[in-house]
Amino acid sequence: MARDRNTEAEFKRPLRRVLTAALVFLLAVIFLIWRIDSPRVERFRAAVIDRVVPNMEWALVPVTKFMDMVDGFQSYAALYDQNQELRRELQQMKAWKEAAVQLEQQNAKLLAQNQVRLDPKLTSVSGVVLADAGSPFRQSVLLNVGSRDGIVDGWATMDGLGLVGRISGVGQTTARVILLTDASSRIPVVIQPSGQKAMLVGDNSHSPPVEFLEAPEQVRPGDRVISSGDGGVFPAGLLVGQVTLGTDQRLRVALAADYERLNFLRVLRSHPAEQITEAGRLIPPPVAPDAEAAETPAPTEAGDG
Repeated sequence: MARDRNTEAEFKRPLRRVLTAALVFLLAVIFLIWRIDSPRVERFRAAVIDRVVPNMEWALVPVTKFMDMVDGFQSYAALYDQNQELRRELQQMKAWKEAAVQLEQQNAKLLAQNQVRLDPKLTSVSGVVLADAGSPFRQSVLLNVGSRDGIVDGWATMDGLGLVGRISGVGQTTARVILLTDASSRIPVVIQPSGQKAMLVGDNSHSPPVEFLEAPEQVRPGDRVISSGDGGVFPAGLLVGQVTLGTDQRLRVALAADYERLNFLRVLRSHPAEQITEAGRLIPPPVAPDAEAAETPAPTEAGDG
């Protein structure tokens, strides 16, 4: 058995050498034929290509597919790199956009503060919000103006458009503002155009409810809400916001002030209302009973001539 294996191995070695030599010779002949520059050889090459290549299309399909896959992978890699670059540029553009939006809003607020029309007697002091002391139980901010600027407790504060709150606590250089959304805030308002008077009650939400309405059926979402001035807490006519219908089916107010970006606030100098202590000319003073009897003429006798 070992002898048969040795004989088979001895037979395969020369056969392998012969086939290798024949293959090398064939490849050399093909190379030489393809390199010879002669019209006759050129016609021979064309004939061979016409005969062999059309019948070898099935063999070229894997090569073609592989080359397509390579091209597709290269295109995908290029698209991936381009997509990553676009993502980085988009992130930078978002940062620039956010900065531009903040500058635009700040500019709009400053312009609104310069152009807002209020009672000409109302002057104001503008301050910068130093800190936001908001919490689930208290809504307030801190301003960089205080008693040295003439700030007094109870004065109203506004941003560029709407009422924000009132001064509650004044220091030498700072003042605290209790926002309309604070649970301790209560301000009288008027709802237009119905003229209904109500009370805006803070409940630590962004849309505080209105209460004590005499005729709620006359109020519609979208109605304008302004301060009424009752009680002398706030000046009358300050814009508060618009009526909305909350998810709890209560009438609430969408505040006109931008509570998300309270950067600058105007403190309105409120002057105490004039108190009438004397009766006017159209209202006569009350007459005492003795004086009224003295002024009544006595009846004359019938016989008097």
